[in-house]
Amino acid sequence: MIGRVTQQGLKQASLASLQSNLSRMSQLQEQLSSGKRILKASDDPAGMVDAMRIRSDQRANAQYGRNAADGVGWLSTVDSALQGSTALLTRARNLTVQGANTGALGQAARDALATEIRATAEALREQANAQYLGRSVFAGTSDAGEAFGPGSEYLFRGATPDTGAAYPTVERRISDNTTVRVDSNGKTVFGEGAWPEYVGGGEMTPADAAKANVSVFALLERAAQAISDGATDVADYLGAIDTRINAMLGEVAAVGTRYNQVLAAQETIEGNKVTLKAQLTDVEDVDLAETIVELKAQEVAYQSALSATSRALQPSLLDFLR
Repeated sequence: MIGRVTQQGLKQASLASLQSNLSRMSQLQEQLSSGKRILKASDDPAGMVDAMRIRSDQRANAQYGRNAADGVGWLSTVDSALQGSTALLTRARNLTVQGANTGALGQAARDALATEIRATAEALREQANAQYLGRSVFAGTSDAGEAFGPGSEYLFRGATPDTGAAYPTVERRISDNTTVRVDSNGKTVFGEGAWPEYVGGGEMTPADAAKANVSVFALLERAAQAISDGATDVADYLGAIDTRINAMLGEVAAVGTRYNQVLAAQETIEGNKVTLKAQLTDVEDVDLAETIVELKAQEVAYQSALSATSRALQPSLLDFLR
């Protein structure tokens, strides 16, 4: 059976074709003005899913970048404080060596050495209380303003783990599977507490103090007092000072390793940033040259269809009566 072609049917088909051409032309114009190939999910459902995934990866990568930058700030502060502390403690050691020559020094000279050692110890405490963005870099997860308080007790105010638990460290996540420690344990680096007068029933010696992790501040105060008093055991403090210097140097090496790890992560993050941007461009951005050509072709097709439709829809009863 052959279907009958009516004027109304021809009109509806022509208008539908014109509307389709106009809709495609409008879509191309919108793509050109926005620079995006995918403007809504129906434009390319699979492409929209890919674009959403890539944007999620971009957000995560940006957060890792912020974490890494923060980690660099922490580790730079720790490294600077450790370098300064090592230099100060080395200076205090040299002063102690001078003070060990008790027979060649008068009381005024010994007192001057003791005063300088005490000043060095105070400068060392300032390094031990170094902060980054208001947080002490040697206090772990504690929010204490200072890792070591004032006075002669030299108490460590940093984080204190529960019995049997690990020391609570400050960490930054720099990738999906990598976290890096960015602080340092002040108790390990500088020791803790005042100088005990007695240990195990006997008088505390410098060697005992080193084993007991007595604070470097108490150690220097004790050495300064021994020099001022003209004691004959001043040289015994050198070994304890060397032990503390070696602990600082070991921490400098550990911090340097973590610092390099974060720097390497920053390079990776920057590379991922470029890669993800290119991937998103491939998925959702328009090819300008191709889209312009298609738009021009669509405009020509639309004008042709419009002209043909106007001629096809012209016949009417009035045309036959003329």
